[in-house]
Amino acid sequence: MRNFTIIIKVLLFSFTILSCSPGEKENTFEKKADKLLQKMTLDEKIGQLVQKNGGSFSDSLVKAGGIGSVLNEISVERQNHIQRIAMEDSRLGIPILFARDVIHGFNTIMPIPLAQAATWNPALIEQGARVAATEAASSGIKWTFSPMIDITRDPRWGRIAECLGEDSYLTSEMGAAMVRGYQGDKLSDKTSIAACVKHFAAYGWAEGGRDYNTANIPENDLRDIVLPPFKRCAAEGALSFMTSFNDINGVPATGNEFLVKDILRNEWDYTGMVVSDWVSIIQMVTHGFAPDEKASALLAMNATVDMEMASTSYETYLKELLDEGSISQKQIDNAVRRILTVKYKLGLFESPYTNPDDFPEPLNNEHLAVSKKAAIESAVLLKNDGILPVSEKIKTVAVIGPLADAPHDQLGTWIFDGSKNNSVTPLESLSEKAKSNGITLLYERGLKISRSKEISFPEKVKSISKQADLIILFLGEESILSGESHCRADIDLPGAQEELVNMVTASGKPVIAVFMAGRPLTVENVIEKTNAALYAWHPGTMAGPALTDLLWGAVSPSGKLPVTFPRHVGQIPIYYSHRTTGKPATNETWEHIDDIPVEAPQLSIGNTSHYLDYGFEPMFPFGYGLSYTTFEYQSIETDKTAYSATDTIQVSVKLINTGNYNAAEVVQLYVHDKVASRAPAVKQLKGFKKVFLKQGEKKTVIFNLPVSSLGFHNLAMKYMVEPGEFEIMAGGSSDTTLETGIVIEN
Repeated sequence: MRNFTIIIKVLLFSFTILSCSPGEKENTFEKKADKLLQKMTLDEKIGQLVQKNGGSFSDSLVKAGGIGSVLNEISVERQNHIQRIAMEDSRLGIPILFARDVIHGFNTIMPIPLAQAATWNPALIEQGARVAATEAASSGIKWTFSPMIDITRDPRWGRIAECLGEDSYLTSEMGAAMVRGYQGDKLSDKTSIAACVKHFAAYGWAEGGRDYNTANIPENDLRDIVLPPFKRCAAEGALSFMTSFNDINGVPATGNEFLVKDILRNEWDYTGMVVSDWVSIIQMVTHGFAPDEKASALLAMNATVDMEMASTSYETYLKELLDEGSISQKQIDNAVRRILTVKYKLGLFESPYTNPDDFPEPLNNEHLAVSKKAAIESAVLLKNDGILPVSEKIKTVAVIGPLADAPHDQLGTWIFDGSKNNSVTPLESLSEKAKSNGITLLYERGLKISRSKEISFPEKVKSISKQADLIILFLGEESILSGESHCRADIDLPGAQEELVNMVTASGKPVIAVFMAGRPLTVENVIEKTNAALYAWHPGTMAGPALTDLLWGAVSPSGKLPVTFPRHVGQIPIYYSHRTTGKPATNETWEHIDDIPVEAPQLSIGNTSHYLDYGFEPMFPFGYGLSYTTFEYQSIETDKTAYSATDTIQVSVKLINTGNYNAAEVVQLYVHDKVASRAPAVKQLKGFKKVFLKQGEKKTVIFNLPVSSLGFHNLAMKYMVEPGEFEIMAGGSSDTTLETGIVIEN
């Protein structure tokens, strides 16, 4: 009878929750948190604000209610032990929230986030995050520190590998997709984990592309470029945010009241949890922004940072700050309420323990299929003289290069729970292809690792190059050369790879270069020497099968660059949405340094904004990517020519596949505000759709563009859409092919 009564109560409670509106559900969770809050001592409240690294605390601290979250504990047995103490031996039975950096997969590794952005396919990105969440949850992880949605325009920055590129709109769409994937349709589902949107904010704006460096950014650009992806992810329901290491205009983000309290909390009405980055609270002392750790704790609490990651300033000083009146009880209660609300939403109070048998096996066929599809769609074809896809006439293939069989490096940065033992390398997959198709495959690594300064077995490299009908070169950088604190001033191919390219191309045989890297590399002179170039990034577990399918034409490449590729490191920052300047560069006025006459007069007349040695154009523009077929953009039309501020613009783009292959194309929509009270960008991405067309097929692609999305923050920091003329452009890259004009009226 007792069990029956419990079941009835649970069913009634579930029915009540399911029948509530979203607002009512939110209110229910907060009411539960409030009720629990009233029972808590001050020490127990402060304990909820503490996150400890796995192995750095005792069971007695858990029993005392002194921990709210544990980071990097992945033993389910140990987790359940800790959770049992928290639930059964502590006074109030508040569950622990276990957290982990699940950045682009857990056991099944997806392509690095920058590569995922190259798919321009939010639905696929959501699938990848769902796989990651399911596998992480099976190991007891209920909180991931992802997505990372920092905008950057500097490929020297190591963490460009983790971000989603240079564009605010693309990042917003991809970041929101990741949030949906992690958090699922129902937060309390056993496979759902909390997303943590990071790093708030301007972390990717670091001076010189040096990690942790200062970010100097005008407030207009902060609001119009950096913050929109964060606002979008907040609106998507992301349960948590993370502050960034950097200072913004001299104020560290973790103690930045303007950023966290004024904008995130008050302007956006964000009620989720905010966590510091790793010891970033006490790093404010190192910044010179706080005299000591106690002052750091005060600054972070006043900025409404709820939880401290790894360091101990909250647990050491909050009680003292409260006693002396520097902070209020309400501040602590608000922080605790937000943390408890997240735990209630995730269903941790009802289901605190993990049983791996309740989940599908990691690395199952469905998960691997998602990884492979993401690797296929993220690869960007940069050049093709017709050698791709590989012809059936090719009977001898030489595979050369340090990344052809590098199972660890193909996984990319931040893969704590991925194993190289599960990687399928290009060499493995190509060997299978060769065996089944009667192809002779010859292999030589060439360099031991990507950084090697000498070619290994050069005579063998020369020999197999001469024997081959086709050479596939796997070039790039190891995974450790990108990621956090791994920034590079020189982003050419490392080591003796260019020498290897020269040796191979000297054979006169056709060469396909496949680049595997965590960032854009300056490889213009290398690509010029090859017949085709495919940029595969660090593609994850299923790199081999994905690349084999692409090279042999089982599927056409459809990736598009999410970031501009510079020709030379000295062009950085270089990005598509720049302003024109008063003297915009043109091909007509560019003069090369070698063409300047001796003792030429020093004149500014006719000069424009460019480099004498590298001009003004990138190696490849944002949004660029070739296909095995050809697409013709036939027309662009709008439903009207004049609109009011509350209207939606319907844009129609006619597209036809004029080539010989079935393939997908990313139709990109850009807008240019011709005249504004702040000098506008030459164009800004405002929409995209990935469409599949069979050969000869035509399709009209429709975009519904709200006029309200065409605004910017004026000098008074007020968001507004100014009346005037706008250009609407469409094409297969930021170098658009079609345009039409509209007018926004008062």
